[in-house]
Amino acid sequence: MKSLNLTSQRQAVYDIVLNSHDHPTAAEVMNRLVEQGHSLAYGTVYNSLRYLSDKKMIRELKLGEAASRYDARMDDHQHIICEVCGAVDEVMNQVPRDWMNTVAKDTGYTIGHAHVVFGGVCPNCKNKSMN
Repeated sequence: MKSLNLTSQRQAVYDIVLNSHDHPTAAEVMNRLVEQGHSLAYGTVYNSLRYLSDKKMIRELKLGEAASRYDARMDDHQHIICEVCGAVDEVMNQVPRDWMNTVAKDTGYTIGHAHVVFGGVCPNCKNKSMN
């Protein structure tokens, strides 16, 4: 296991991501730190997020948006994004092995992992449009 150097700042950033279920952006992590009384520079937050990602404690999600989001769930799972409000939720289904085999065959790649991002309309937005 890689040695960890969890400074108090890195621990604070990690705790925010760990306790967030909405996959926050770096700006949202910063806002939540301020709400909790921390005063960290933006650079410290970004560097902490990079460190935690590099150490495989959190996952950086590039979901087609301008800003990356962060997830502390490191088990294999997918994501779904609401195309109306931008909410991000977890999908616990696995990518089918036969689909990965087909992609490998069609591309010549050796597939190490897959992350699928679904898009749609969340139940809240769907209900709003029906009213």
